[in-house]
Amino acid sequence: MNNKNGNIVYEKSFSFAIRIINLYKYLCNEKKEYILSKQVLRSGTSIGANISESLRAQSKKDFVAKMHIAFKEAGETEYWLQLLVATQYVKQEFGQSLLTDLDEIIKILSSIIKTAKQNS
Repeated sequence: MNNKNGNIVYEKSFSFAIRIINLYKYLCNEKKEYILSKQVLRSGTSIGANISESLRAQSKKDFVAKMHIAFKEAGETEYWLQLLVATQYVKQEFGQSLLTDLDEIIKILSSIIKTAKQNS
């Protein structure tokens, strides 16, 4: 499972991180918003970083722990995105698009964690 190519959750989290980085640049450059943007940047890119680490896990327990951290970071990212939409820093349509992508990642992570725990 060390191969990132073809790993759907890795690929989706990497694409999501790119969108989050672009959102961060937009919020800083266009909206002059630096606090919430930094929070969503940190948590939104951490999802993929933890998934990447999990692919090099030393054990099944380590793998589950890294995936669980990614899952928690996804939950935090969801909060920041909802807040950015609610405060109109991000347009509803764009925010919903990000939240839809994030929801898909959360569902995949939840399934991976559940399966890995059952198989250990």
